[in-house]
Amino acid sequence: MTSKTFAILTDIHSNLAALNRALEIITSHRYDQLICLGDCFALGPAPEQVLTKLLDLDCVFIRGNHDRYLVERLWEQERPSLEGMDPDDPVCQDIVANERWTAEQIGQPGVDFVNQMHISHREVMGKTLVEFTHAWYQRDDLPPTMEEALMWRNHVQAAHPEVTQFLFIHGHVHQPRDEGSENLKILCQGATGMPFDEDPRGAVAFLTIGEYFEWDVIRFDYNKDETIALLNERKPPFYHNLINTVRYAAIRNDE
Repeated sequence: MTSKTFAILTDIHSNLAALNRALEIITSHRYDQLICLGDCFALGPAPEQVLTKLLDLDCVFIRGNHDRYLVERLWEQERPSLEGMDPDDPVCQDIVANERWTAEQIGQPGVDFVNQMHISHREVMGKTLVEFTHAWYQRDDLPPTMEEALMWRNHVQAAHPEVTQFLFIHGHVHQPRDEGSENLKILCQGATGMPFDEDPRGAVAFLTIGEYFEWDVIRFDYNKDETIALLNERKPPFYHNLINTVRYAAIRNDE
């Protein structure tokens, strides 16, 4: 059978410097389809510039939870919270404020862009089925456990009896994942724009599916000083904490 290669971005989080470097790497490789697994916006300092860049790409865009917060206008809820955080926690309040700031920067064109994103993307090639999603089609803020993913596989296999290999590719966690059981493999490259695994390099991935599959993650350095300088210049809500997150590739709620 012929093979197909997917180039994968995920969790850009308005980090233009990381996105630019990621696209340089991707365009230097052969691939058939570009996919972005969501969380294009929020947290980082350059949401409108990232939007302009993404609008020019021939790419399948998956919606992340941070993208969803923008169209749902999270900050207008009575007690806004995200990912199980205490709504009275100042960190939660600052992140909600950052969502509002981000929405103001990208405006209606950004909302329209997010509204056109997909919840998931599935392809079947020969005897391999691959599912791309931000976290999971059932929820966008927590990927499936292996037990849940095996239940998903059983459900999907009923409609695709010819499939003997299942691949589940997600983003969201900002950390690499490579987990397998039986004929199911769950993979995550980490994050393109804001990793949390104490390795400050961004990540892109290439998935090639043929008779077998190949998963290649490329970690890359980018100009973090450019991102930090822009955070200091624009001062979006939560920017002190985000500077430390960019520097140390860990969730840093200290200033």
